[in-house]
Amino acid sequence: MNRISIGFLKIVVLLAGVGALAFLLWEPHIEGRNAHATAFQIYFNDPFLAYAYLGSIAFFVALYQAFKLLRYAGRNAVFAPASVQALRTIKFCAMTMIGFVVAGELIFILFNDSDDRAGGVFMGILIVFGAIVAGAAATVLEGIVQNAMDRIGTA
Repeated sequence: MNRISIGFLKIVVLLAGVGALAFLLWEPHIEGRNAHATAFQIYFNDPFLAYAYLGSIAFFVALYQAFKLLRYAGRNAVFAPASVQALRTIKFCAMTMIGFVVAGELIFILFNDSDDRAGGVFMGILIVFGAIVAGAAATVLEGIVQNAMDRIGTA
């Protein structure tokens, strides 16, 4: 890959992280039940928000690993054990996100008396689908890089 492509992808990963962080901090303030709440009420009286923040850690770890992987690509060091480890971490982060979303959806559906569950369930499905795609891509790339390393090592 050339430096321009790698630089562009690094910027995309960085913007995805900044955008996700901004959304996580901004969205609770515009939510209907928090329209007139103080910052303390928003962030410390909502266990689901704390759960969402805890679950988002895996997303940010995966973005960091993707950034590291792009750094390896910029140094022509993709076929290294560190790259395989970064891809494996991305895969585990995707599985962690899926677990958090599924558990959150089950808790939301089973223990909440809301009449409007469809929106939350759909958002969870979208997040799970994205995590499945990212995890599958990381698994495939991990296998490719590992096979290439094995062939280079035996040659």
